[in-house]
Amino acid sequence: MQKNKNTSPRQTVKKTVRTQRVKKDVKKTGKVNSFEEKKPVKIAFLGGLNEVGKNMTLYEYEDDMFIVDCGLAFPDTEMLGVDLVIPDFTFVERNADKIRGIVITHGHEDHIGGLVYLLKTVNVPVYATRLTAGLIEGKLDEHGILDDVKINCIEAGDTVKLGKFEVEAIHVNHSIPDSIGLAIKTPAGVIIQTGDFKIDSTPIDGEIIDLARFSQLGKEGVLCLLSDSTNAVRPGFTESESKVGESFSTLFDKAKGRRIIIATFASNIHRVQQIMDIAKNTGRKVALSGRSLEYVVEKAASLGYLKVPDNLLVSIDSVNSFPADKMVIITTGSQGEPMSALHRMAFSEHRRVSIIPNDYVIISATPIPGNEKTVGRVVDELLKLGAQVIYEKMYDVHVSGHACQEELKLMLGITKPKYFIPVHGEQKHLRSHSALAQAMGIPKSNIIIADNGKQVEITENKISVVNEVPAGKVFVDGYGVGDVGSVVIRDRKRLSVDGIIVVAVTVSQGLIINGPEVISRGFVYVRENEELIETLCVSCEKVINDCLYDGITDHNSIKNRIRDEVSRLVYERTKRNPMILPVIMEV
Repeated sequence: MQKNKNTSPRQTVKKTVRTQRVKKDVKKTGKVNSFEEKKPVKIAFLGGLNEVGKNMTLYEYEDDMFIVDCGLAFPDTEMLGVDLVIPDFTFVERNADKIRGIVITHGHEDHIGGLVYLLKTVNVPVYATRLTAGLIEGKLDEHGILDDVKINCIEAGDTVKLGKFEVEAIHVNHSIPDSIGLAIKTPAGVIIQTGDFKIDSTPIDGEIIDLARFSQLGKEGVLCLLSDSTNAVRPGFTESESKVGESFSTLFDKAKGRRIIIATFASNIHRVQQIMDIAKNTGRKVALSGRSLEYVVEKAASLGYLKVPDNLLVSIDSVNSFPADKMVIITTGSQGEPMSALHRMAFSEHRRVSIIPNDYVIISATPIPGNEKTVGRVVDELLKLGAQVIYEKMYDVHVSGHACQEELKLMLGITKPKYFIPVHGEQKHLRSHSALAQAMGIPKSNIIIADNGKQVEITENKISVVNEVPAGKVFVDGYGVGDVGSVVIRDRKRLSVDGIIVVAVTVSQGLIINGPEVISRGFVYVRENEELIETLCVSCEKVINDCLYDGITDHNSIKNRIRDEVSRLVYERTKRNPMILPVIMEV
């Protein structure tokens, strides 16, 4: 598929300004400048280590800094009510005057999802390839800061000058187009950060990873390699994305006479392209379900990364007006997310699509660790509704976008780094990748398994962890960023487990004039436990009268005594520990 190189992700009115800036800041790859003095380069990891997602790395040389990626992670089951998890930006904000820019490797949420929150506080130029820039602009527009941020489009082969850093973009294969790795040229030496990558010899867009450039850098000398560890525990090679297209063709043949529903990641444009092509060849129409999917398809098509056949797409509102065997629905929800389109279909909550017997549902993704149960529930509900479901390894309906062991070894072999830092993965991934590097001849002393919050210093003769920087999880809940912390999450967990008891009383001049009233939510059903509620009321009244009799008028002291007494009685009667919330009103 040929991409349109002249399309800008910004509006036409901004194109001239952007072009001028790119010409000033970006130049074609050349040899790194010679420097008289070599001081250490420092790398601070603000996310992406010992976790999947939230990738963010900060490079520092003397008074210059720049950031690679700024992603988010999705909350786990313990983070009740939390919408998103982003990195802690404290260290970046503290050094805002030194930040020369942000370079983004690709457009997945775990690499761009936190960017809009950072740019609200630290506004620096962003450098990204066209598709990635287009996806970022959509987020900035949604948050109302698009006109305040400078986004510079780059492409593979360009080098961005950021203070004393020269950052070269190198094309890599991944599950989203326009992905790049980075060759970071510093006075201390060249550092390669691969970004998320795989080696696909038959990519859908025909653009193979630039192994020649990585190899050339290896011959010139690479000080350190930071490489994607997501699939470091998996042997062999990652299958080509074109393998999925072959499976889809087979499944479309099997689904004759039935409606096809395919769930995949919204950002997997190559997969969407293959689905559309096969749908056209088999005489089917395609409808999209899911806001993120609709946006990515629209943006990718406008930038030339997705070729949508004429008259193929139809509105999701009109799916029921087409025969079942003439319809394909592409939807979000391959990870079983509770608010996703597929989840709503499975639980009969989707406003426009109802699952009917003989629907042919293909889940074109492997569950991310931790999502197995939610995906399983969706599959079960779809089966109950009479659909036939293709999922996980039943057919080759999904391939990873990350390199397996043999590809990781190849990257190590051609770049020949002196030092190595595995990144992007949990501890098991990082350690497995470290073992691969040692098998490739890199001494264990030259390998650092870092963690979020660690700052690594690299010189020609040494690599070591030299400092700790603020790096944690910041919760986004609704419009609130960081206002939900560990204490709030702990309270939510307690409320979810044992409920709450509210004790309300009104006092005046040392006398109880109303109450105490005991209100329960999520603890017991009051009408069936009137004796317990009455006992609590009597005990609270006694505690309050005793306090007032003893001259204790401080509300906090009275509340603590009420809390202690109610907690004791409730545990004796029920062996539960609900949250106790005394409320004292004085008139």
